[in-house]
Amino acid sequence: MENILITGGAGYVGSLLVPQLLDLGYKVTVYDTLFFGDDFFPKNNSNLTIIEGDIRDIHHLQQAFKNIDTVISLACISNDASFVLDEELSTSINLEAFEPMVIAAKSARVKRFVYASSSSVYGVSDKPNVTEDHPLVPLTLYNKYKGLCEPLLFKHQNEHFTCVTIRPATICGYAPRLRLDLSVNILTNHAVANGKIMVLGGNQLRPNLHVQDMCDLYQLLLTVPNKAIAGQIFNVGYQNMSILDIAQVVKQVVEEEFPQRPPIQLEITDSDDKRSYHINSDKIKKHLGFTPKFSVEDAVHGLCKAFKAGKIPNSITDDKYYNVRRIKSLEVV
Repeated sequence: MENILITGGAGYVGSLLVPQLLDLGYKVTVYDTLFFGDDFFPKNNSNLTIIEGDIRDIHHLQQAFKNIDTVISLACISNDASFVLDEELSTSINLEAFEPMVIAAKSARVKRFVYASSSSVYGVSDKPNVTEDHPLVPLTLYNKYKGLCEPLLFKHQNEHFTCVTIRPATICGYAPRLRLDLSVNILTNHAVANGKIMVLGGNQLRPNLHVQDMCDLYQLLLTVPNKAIAGQIFNVGYQNMSILDIAQVVKQVVEEEFPQRPPIQLEITDSDDKRSYHINSDKIKKHLGFTPKFSVEDAVHGLCKAFKAGKIPNSITDDKYYNVRRIKSLEVV
């Protein structure tokens, strides 16, 4: 599995994952629309290929898949809030383009296909531990389409084409192509930039996963035996916390990192975001021996250090940190 292609590889996770795989000696192809640029990649590395492309362009994808061993499928219009965009755009990218992409990979003799679904497919659940066999209760088109794509992948699996689906928790922490539209990162940004955290609701449960743990799992999935992952769905998360508990961790860490500043204000208001679920990640630990190492607290410390190092300028106003704002500004169709 030496040749890896990552769709959406210039996104939040990819910006950390690609250099990590290059450092390990993999040959990595990034296939991405580059809406957020690619300046964070080591372009002098001869093992890196960057292809500007849209996953809806199947002919272009077929050419890119030649001589690829593993595809890691990250490309999508990402997170629930992104579906305030044009519904046809979201449907074409997150649903209609998926199965043709899988077929193209299989016909190009790709050996392994890793699909990044989402733990948000569970929607709302009051179960204390949501396992992979829990019913999917989508609340938005984003998590509905994530769930619908999973069987579209598995119908194409055979002994020569190994398919696996990951349902990650909400990612957090610093990466070079940073997103500040995800719960832990949102709260940290406002605490640092504004000295205030606005908690919407607060009781909703959210599973969390550090972006470095996400990258380490994708690295692991390149080397595990086919029989360990073929046809499998894995939850992957670390800490299940309420939004209010996350906010309190953010407040504590930011005050620790910036002791000269006034205490962070914490305000609670109503929210119409009802997503709440508590995922169980025992299966991936049992089957693959994978256990996340980095906490929400680690993520907030890392973000604070990046702020202090000047790596996150104009964090409130620059649309490069916000998927919806950037896609709107580019008038993507």
